[in-house]
Amino acid sequence: MHFLFTNSISRTIVIILVLGIGIFTFISLNGKPPETSSIEPTEDSGDLGPKYKVIGTSVEGRRIESYTYGNGERHLVFIGGIHGGYEWNSVILAYQFMDYLVANPAFIPDNLTVTVLPSLNPDGVYVVSGKEGRFTTTNVSVDKEVLASGRFNARGVDLNRNFDCEWKLTSKWRERIVSAGLKPFSEPEALALRNFVLENKPDAVIFWHSQANAVYASECENGILPETLEIMNAYSRGSGYPRVKSFDSYETSGDAEGWLASINIPSITVELKTHEVIEWEKNLAGIKALFKYYLTK
Repeated sequence: MHFLFTNSISRTIVIILVLGIGIFTFISLNGKPPETSSIEPTEDSGDLGPKYKVIGTSVEGRRIESYTYGNGERHLVFIGGIHGGYEWNSVILAYQFMDYLVANPAFIPDNLTVTVLPSLNPDGVYVVSGKEGRFTTTNVSVDKEVLASGRFNARGVDLNRNFDCEWKLTSKWRERIVSAGLKPFSEPEALALRNFVLENKPDAVIFWHSQANAVYASECENGILPETLEIMNAYSRGSGYPRVKSFDSYETSGDAEGWLASINIPSITVELKTHEVIEWEKNLAGIKALFKYYLTK
């Protein structure tokens, strides 16, 4: 009797252990992933979502990603975060736009393809947010020195001074002298955008920045392209942002928008009102006006 009772206890313990291991394994395989992990997008998710591609990597090896929606002949590109964590709201706005496109696939006219590069300076974003990929406002540092350092890439270069339009070794950001890299496209982030543009030849490029509260045209040595003025006016009418032909608050050189103008690609800069807001409704209205403009082209 004692022998049978002991065997029964042993069997019970074994069963409990086996069940416990099985439950733990099931949860590990099927449960909610930890916050730091993410599901890898596919290179082409077809009808299930945007076409995803890694177009390059940052100095510290973080991915520079593109998401493409629609299949039209005219190609528009929207870019956030060239100034990294200093303008983190431009990255949040880009992700908000991506979420909207997934939820409203019919929003894109049949004649358009839309690509979003949500974060062109992921190292600068990481300095401020401490997060890889998407982040929320709760992750963002409020320290002014940290925010300012997040403007640059991991080599301390202002990426929007590293493009081949009137490039100089140093440039300006307000009253501050900043590094523009050793030569045009010396930085992997700027090179990734150059290669993407030359490969895809978009019809227009829209950059989101902050905090000048306006829409600016782009220009290089040969001035402003006529279509640049037209898309600046369209976005301004839709969004309500004032339109400004030339940025003249301080001298700049080597900017991405100017380089695009030099290779005959229209480009505008949309400056949000502050470094914290995304002004989603205003920008959605601006995007709608831009789409309407290209419906008639």
